[in-house]
Amino acid sequence: MTAILPCVRQLLAICLTVVSASVAAERPNIVWIVVDDMSANFSCYGETAIQTPNVDQLARDGVRFTNAYVTAPVCSTCRSAFITGMYQTSIGAHHHRSGRGEKKIRLPKYIKLVPQMFQDAGYHTSLGSWPNTRKGRLGKTDYNFEWDEAVYNGNDWATRKDGQPFFHQIQTPGGKRRGGTLASARRFQKKCEEIFGSATPVSKVTLPPYYPNDPVLLEDWAAYLDCCRYTDKLVGEVVARLKDEGLLDSTVILFMTDHGISHARGKQFLYDEGIHVPLVIKGPGITAGDTRNDLVEHIDIAALSLNLAGIPIPEYMQARDILAADYQPRDAVFSARDRCDETVEHLRSVRTKRFKYIRNFLPQRPMLQPCAYKDAKSILIALREAHKNGELNDLQEKLLFSEPRPPEELYDLQTDPHELDNLADDPKHAATLTELRQRLDDWMEATNDLGREPESTEMFDSDMQVYVDGLRNRKQDPAHLQTILDNIALMKRWAAEGK
Repeated sequence: MTAILPCVRQLLAICLTVVSASVAAERPNIVWIVVDDMSANFSCYGETAIQTPNVDQLARDGVRFTNAYVTAPVCSTCRSAFITGMYQTSIGAHHHRSGRGEKKIRLPKYIKLVPQMFQDAGYHTSLGSWPNTRKGRLGKTDYNFEWDEAVYNGNDWATRKDGQPFFHQIQTPGGKRRGGTLASARRFQKKCEEIFGSATPVSKVTLPPYYPNDPVLLEDWAAYLDCCRYTDKLVGEVVARLKDEGLLDSTVILFMTDHGISHARGKQFLYDEGIHVPLVIKGPGITAGDTRNDLVEHIDIAALSLNLAGIPIPEYMQARDILAADYQPRDAVFSARDRCDETVEHLRSVRTKRFKYIRNFLPQRPMLQPCAYKDAKSILIALREAHKNGELNDLQEKLLFSEPRPPEELYDLQTDPHELDNLADDPKHAATLTELRQRLDDWMEATNDLGREPESTEMFDSDMQVYVDGLRNRKQDPAHLQTILDNIALMKRWAAEGK
């Protein structure tokens, strides 16, 4: 009997190893590709000026969502939301790059970051850039709250144990690659000529009707389209690496952006140019060639990723598993914009398939408030110059430079996809306006929108101090720094005036 026991133990160990390997094989790897500052300008989404074969192939091999929207049109608030599966307004992370100074933002103890939940379930978690040249440093996080870097095991899945499933995020600059000036855009296009053999010509650019056909805007948009081509190239490289390592068939790849193009009416605003994003998911268990036209929110990637890995979705999480067999589609999506850097703002929106309702809580302020980050861009300089010189048409003047602006905006997206004609004062749409106004109120109440209360002076001053000190330490251009200081003073004056 004694001699038999070691054999039994050895057999049991072998069985447990086989079972463990089988369980691991059933748990897919999850790879998120998250791109900065980019709308759905890919050929599989209807863009005709360029070709994006790798994202297109991802869509053919998986599911493409045509109506995916971010809950916040700027990096840090968007990222704070999807890494928790929560609306940024519900967790106090709604002001861009807030909690960075002496005043901190801390999540409720019951809320865990998505990588922590993966890690607790035995996954290797990593966060890197692409190509991964950061010498051990993590990729972009930009979360607006205190968190522990230990939720990530490293910046590459290569450091995982044999057979260990992994959750990896790839962060790539996307639209930021063209920079903010015409000179940097031209340098980037020169690089694209070397890579692709040609850059996107201005002749292929068609600007939305709310922008003038200004040479600066046209060149910038051409360079932006090359950012999309370059991003597509990186997607192909990620897929190739997974294939070379024998991991492609066991990995779910999720491709999305963190908000729309950085432009006057895009990034930082709640028009579709700012909140509509691509979302493509491919991998085991995902139906190939599927197209979903229902409304989804970017925070939903948290819930669906957990469920794909067999990890229970926390009851508190506001994200929904949009891939679940029993999923009930949303009939509306919600977005919010609050302070960005020094520029105080308060916008909320609800979007159904057909209508968009936007509430401007600070209607006495100009449509394009002063913002040093955006105003330093060549495109904004050109727009403000065109406005000053009377070179904009009536529509462009109204949509970009209204002061005051309407307290409410209502758009019929079926007939007006560019959101040009505000129907808020149209008696024919009074019932729709009333309904969406109430839906937004109900959402703010149900989700405990913390932006209903103004940001404290202490938090604003704390964030502005670290913002200004950081620029000084980097020896920022004195004129740019002075603009920020002037804008801070202006925001305080407007607030004191009740504007």
